[in-house]
Formats: sequence, structure tokens, C-alpha cells
Amino acid sequence: MLHPLFDAVETVFFTPTIATASNTHVRDNLDLKRFMSLVLVALMPPLLFGIYNTGYQSHAATGRTLDFIPVFISGLTIVMPILVVTYAVGLFWETVFARIRKHKISEGFLVTGLLFPLTLPPTIPLWQVAVGISFGVVIGKEIFGGTGRNFLNPALTGRAFLFFAYPAHMSGDAVWRVIEKADAKVVDAVSGATPLAIAGLAQAGDNITTLLNKAGYTMEVLVVGNLPGSIGETSALLCLVGAVGLMVVGVASYRIIIGGVLGVLATGYFLNMFAGPTSSALLGIDPFYHLILGSFAFGIAYMATDPVSAPGMNHSKWIYGFMIGVFTVLIRVFNPAYPEGVMLAILFMNLFSPLLDYFEIRLSIRKRVANV
Repeated sequence: MLHPLFDAVETVFFTPTIATASNTHVRDNLDLKRFMSLVLVALMPPLLFGIYNTGYQSHAATGRTLDFIPVFISGLTIVMPILVVTYAVGLFWETVFARIRKHKISEGFLVTGLLFPLTLPPTIPLWQVAVGISFGVVIGKEIFGGTGRNFLNPALTGRAFLFFAYPAHMSGDAVWRVIEKADAKVVDAVSGATPLAIAGLAQAGDNITTLLNKAGYTMEVLVVGNLPGSIGETSALLCLVGAVGLMVVGVASYRIIIGGVLGVLATGYFLNMFAGPTSSALLGIDPFYHLILGSFAFGIAYMATDPVSAPGMNHSKWIYGFMIGVFTVLIRVFNPAYPEGVMLAILFMNLFSPLLDYFEIRLSIRKRVANV
């Protein structure tokens, strides 16, 4: 009964037992598990920084020491239970479906099990973590047949479920910092508002850059990511490092990532044309800020490039990435109640991914020379 679980663990540490021996085939030692392992390696910088930043935000809010080791240890005690629950519950469902369908455990969960915790606030209750990853794996993937047949990103599906089912634990100023044994005066002196929340609450005529600087969110802070937010989303710099690494090894599509960046900048500059003293402050924000605010960098680097839910055709990837950038900006600007945008943008374009591939294939077939 536990053979799928045994096989999943064994093949992480050993090379596949079935290998192509004939010279008529292309041979490569990079199987699917090792393909996914490269994504895990690229996720290490956001994960490690997320652990540190989670501990740092907690210590800063409670007036404790900001030395590296105590801060990192505090971050570990907060993040590791979330990570362990995600893998334990998610692996349980993977084992159940592998047993029922009599196939091996999907390698895709190696990445989903790490992506999902990084999208969550550090104060999320562990039972909600279990519910969220269950929804993402079962409803977002397994009911469609498992890895390779799902059209939605499982990690984002679970995160979206938690956001709409338990909004009090997924949004607001109080969910981004873990407060333990705090002095009330110290806590009141430390703002828990994220940069996107500050931008979303800006009034007509306000300069968002000035508001962010007053709150301590300078350009340097926003790029490095030492600020409140979901565990793995805050550092745009480290997300960029991971994205470059994935593009270099050919795991992530540069077309999707660059297309997403172009979509954000094009839409931002277009909306700047309509900015005025009585219009929404977000209409006039520097489009570059959309790239470093919130989780856009994390989403476009690790979520949008999911090879299962993203298009497979080259031209479709450009359109897919570009439209993710467009919808991210539109949601942020025109929906003040939901200033983030990138999660819904990726899930929305996941729905159109098969259609984009379909039209590109049909157009390619039409260009073929007719048989004579």
C-alpha cells in the first residue's frame, strides 16, 4: 500500500532504474524529478530570506534584538511548521491518489509543496494551511487527472481558496507579523501595512512614492524586501536571481517572464496618460513600482512559468506573460479592495492557456505548404 510513497522517496536520492540504452534515442539524465529539483534550488533564496524576514518583522514589532542568529531562529520556528504541514498533508493526498490510480507519486508536488507556504502570511493558522493545500492538490489538480492534466496552478489554487474563504487571516495589516509577548506601546509604533496597502489607500492627488518613503519603504527596501508581506514574496531582488537561474538552465521560459515585465510597464505607462489631480493615485504611480511591489516578482518567476498550466507554444508564451502583466496592473489600479492582482491574473490566464496554444497551432497549420 505504501509503495508509491517508498518509490517517491527512493527516486529523489537515486537515478532512475529504467534508462534508454539504444543509440537511436536521445539520452539525458535529467528526469522529471531532477527538473523539479532545479526549481527547488531556485526557490532557496526566497525561502531563506523569507525565514529571516519573518523573524526580523516579528522581532522589530516586539522590540527584541535584531541580531541575525536570534532573528533567523525565530523565523525558523514560524515558517517550518507551515512547511511541514504543507508537505505532510499534500503528500498524504498524493499517496492516496497514487494508490487509487496505481501510479507513482507525482514529482510536481515537490515544487507545489514549497511554493504554497511561500505565498502565505506567517500568521496563518496551521489548520488553514492543511485545508488550503488539500484544496489545491485535490480540487486544483487530482480531480483533473493529476500532474500534467491540471489547467490551474495548484499552489495558487490553494492560496486563492484561502483568500476568499478566510479573508481575515489572509489580508489586512495584522497578518504579516507574528507578535509574541509584545509590549503594546512597541507594537503600536511599528506599522504592519504593506507597501501595496499604502498605495491602495492613497487618495486622489497623493504621490505614492512620497507616501512609501514616509513609511520607510524606500526603493532600496522594496527591492531587497525587508518589509511585511507573505513569506516568500517580499524580496524582488532574490526572485530576480531565481528567475535568471531558471532561464539560464532552460527550466523557466524567458518569454513568459519578459512578456510579463513588458505587460506591466506598457500598461503602467498607458495609465499614466490618464493621471490627474482628481484621479486615482495609482493611475500616476511609476510603472517600475508595480514590478517590485507585492508578489509580482515572485509570481512571474515561479508561478506563471509552471510548465503544466502555462502555454507550450512560443508565441503563446509571449501573449500569456504579457497579459498577466496587463491584468496585474489593471486589478491593482481599479480594484482598491484587492490591490495585489498577480494571483488572480495568473489564474485567469491559466484558463486561456489551452486556447492560446490551440490558436497558434491552427495558424501554424494554415501556413504549411499544401501537399501536391
